[in-house]
Amino acid sequence: MGIFRLTTAVIVSAIAVALVLVGPARAADPVGTWLTGDKKGKVHIVNCGGAICGTLVWLAEPNDPETHRPKTDSHNSNASLQSRPLLGIPIVLNMKPDGGDKWEGKVYNAEDGGTYTGSFAMSGPNTAELKGCVMGGLICKGQTWTRAH
Repeated sequence: MGIFRLTTAVIVSAIAVALVLVGPARAADPVGTWLTGDKKGKVHIVNCGGAICGTLVWLAEPNDPETHRPKTDSHNSNASLQSRPLLGIPIVLNMKPDGGDKWEGKVYNAEDGGTYTGSFAMSGPNTAELKGCVMGGLICKGQTWTRAH
């Protein structure tokens, strides 16, 4: 009986030390570079003052096939921004934490030039769901992003 008590005490102590060293479970970290759902672009996510922001940093086809010049933000509703190169434009806009592994804010869609209410939610350590919504979230379109290595 004395050995059993000692062994149990050692095990309980070891578990307590392990929990202190590991600490509480943390939300998955969205910071890094992500391959878009269509695998045609990469977005680099950074912490921007407690929120997350993301910039387009790579395109599978960075040049316009007709002009052979860098693709531009030609669909932007702001005419003064239509000539800017797509590489470097903000895509994930000031998304604030919304509990756990989810962030809420705005998302820019260069394909149609629109900015939408959006969310970025970690679905695994290397996968995330990006959604853009209209009509107060009644209609949403999303895609699964994978962490680029």
